[in-house]
Amino acid sequence: MKTLQIIFIGVIALLAASCSSSQITSSWKNESSTPGKYKKILVMALLNESDRTLREKMEQHLVDDLKERGMDAISSYKQYGPKAFDNMNESEAVEKIRDSGVDAVITIVLLDRSKERNYVPGQVSYTPYAVYYNRWWGYYSTLNRRVYSRGYYVTNTEYFWESNLYDAASKELIYSVQTKSFDPASTESLAHEYGKMIVSDMVKNSVL
Repeated sequence: MKTLQIIFIGVIALLAASCSSSQITSSWKNESSTPGKYKKILVMALLNESDRTLREKMEQHLVDDLKERGMDAISSYKQYGPKAFDNMNESEAVEKIRDSGVDAVITIVLLDRSKERNYVPGQVSYTPYAVYYNRWWGYYSTLNRRVYSRGYYVTNTEYFWESNLYDAASKELIYSVQTKSFDPASTESLAHEYGKMIVSDMVKNSVL
């Protein structure tokens, strides 16, 4: 019985992984750095003003996923507002985050977003050549379904992201990762998948 339960749980996990719309395409770690025991991590998404909702969700999900791993983290949007670092120089920005106890910064940048419009045939089926071509009715019924079944168009969206982890004291880049997300079900699911994926990769690579 225990064996069956273990197999069942494994199948569910595989199905869940296969449903994910996001994946890491490349990542890099500063080999000269040691795993940081940061007291507070600032999560900062850089997106257009029109993507404010997406920015909030991307930041908050990553914050929540870091906290689940026992690390303190804050959202830049919630802590400082959407334009808190505008018109600041580097020294002023660093001083601002250090005053909040921040000793590391993770950025989330939307590098590109592309849309594709694809046609989906109304009837998609495969019948072996010998089955439908050699008999009139087989040929007629198969081709008739293909000809008269109405297709439709779907629009798929692909997101390309980059996240960097910087040490606030040394100002050095510690970690960088590039990902892509294909046609996520919603903004919520996109942010949820991204946060978990990035934190897991940083932990796996001994970055955090």
